[in-house]
Amino acid sequence: MNARRIERLNTLCATDGPLWEQGIVFAGMDEAGRGPLAGNVVAACVIMPPEPLIEWVDDSKKLSEKRRETVYEEIMKIALFVGVGQASPEEIDRMNILNATKEAMRRAAAGAGAQVYLIDAVKGLGLDGEERPIIHGDAVSYSIAAASIVAKVTRDRQMLEADRLYPQYGFLRNKAYGTKEHIEALRQYGPCPLHRRSFITHFV
Repeated sequence: MNARRIERLNTLCATDGPLWEQGIVFAGMDEAGRGPLAGNVVAACVIMPPEPLIEWVDDSKKLSEKRRETVYEEIMKIALFVGVGQASPEEIDRMNILNATKEAMRRAAAGAGAQVYLIDAVKGLGLDGEERPIIHGDAVSYSIAAASIVAKVTRDRQMLEADRLYPQYGFLRNKAYGTKEHIEALRQYGPCPLHRRSFITHFV
């Protein structure tokens, strides 16, 4: 492991380390897919052991797709708990994206049994444990970063399947974000069942 990666892991573990040392059972939580125009919002809740540390755990946005997939598999092998929750486009339209994100997070945390939940930015989930919202948590917590990777890879795989079903929107390339290509396809073909109707009112 090179010096840069060691420094990065030290930064991420500065949040998690004291909790490991105190023997506190804690989970990291993050989501993927709040901003796209289609698909589920996906949340992950992950309890990671203090060792071995996975070298490339980091904010999922900083990793290449190939790297994320590799690290995802490593997380799944050693994590003490991995929960994934999601909320559908219909739920997002009905309850708004923030409340849908909270619901996805509650679903992800079901069965975790953690004493403390380190959560990327979101607060007020009503979990059975202490909630610690951390702004940009995936940049400063190893466990939240791990959760960000699980959530991102899970959602990206869903978008791969969505692209097979509805290739006209370019979901494989745009992951359902509002790119020029995606918006032009929306205007040409109209929405598919995966689109969030509350997100696309200006485009169709």
